[in-house]
Amino acid sequence: MKVSQYGPVQHTGDLLRDERKRPGSQYGELIEKYIKEGAIVPVEITISLLKRAMDQTMAANVQKYKFLIDGFPRNEDNLQGWNKTMDGKADVSFVLFFDCDNEICIGRCLERGKSSGRSDDNRESLEKRLHTYLQSTKPIIDQYEKMGKVRKVDASKSVDEVFGKVVNIFDKEG
Repeated sequence: MKVSQYGPVQHTGDLLRDERKRPGSQYGELIEKYIKEGAIVPVEITISLLKRAMDQTMAANVQKYKFLIDGFPRNEDNLQGWNKTMDGKADVSFVLFFDCDNEICIGRCLERGKSSGRSDDNRESLEKRLHTYLQSTKPIIDQYEKMGKVRKVDASKSVDEVFGKVVNIFDKEG
């Protein structure tokens, strides 16, 4: 979990990778298989990890009750699982959508792969992830867009430009 000036940031990928490495994890091998295949980890696992991290953060400091959850929900099953588990416990204020050309994304991930050690930073896994995104994640973004909850950022720009746009969105949204 990362903490920004806006509060805790939960990155589902980080939570999954940490759980995969945790000694004695009942989900470690299963998570590794899904990540390598560019597939979406079962919703029950992801939500249990998210909820645990959120609960731990709020138990440590009750003033930290706003979360930026990065990389979730990724499909209809994730969305339904979230709605079922978190109904009345958490509200989605908005969805921050980083819009970027597929080849730029692949190039950036391949560059990251030179030093990340991530098993999914290779062209084959990335192409599978893009296919999964188009089939499963984009329709979820479209649903949130119809509700007026999507805040889009052109992520093909420089890091500083993208960061500036994100700061503006958070300043506006509170």
